[in-house]
Amino acid sequence: MRTMPECDLDGAVWFKSSYSGGDGGDCLEVADGHPTLVPVRDSKTPHAPKLVFRAEAWSAFVENLRSLGA
Repeated sequence: MRTMPECDLDGAVWFKSSYSGGDGGDCLEVADGHPTLVPVRDSKTPHAPKLVFRAEAWSAFVENLRSLGA
């Protein structure tokens, strides 16, 4: 099994999608500044554990969503 490298997210700057509503509801946030990794968190629980994806996997996921019209 391959493991992910550790990622220090203490000073991360998080961004919501421009498609998110302004009510702070069910949104994912993504952090910049990690060239090979994409940290993701739930906006409702920002102090909960985060998910970290390899950049290639995240790009493929987003492209798949776009192709579905999501």
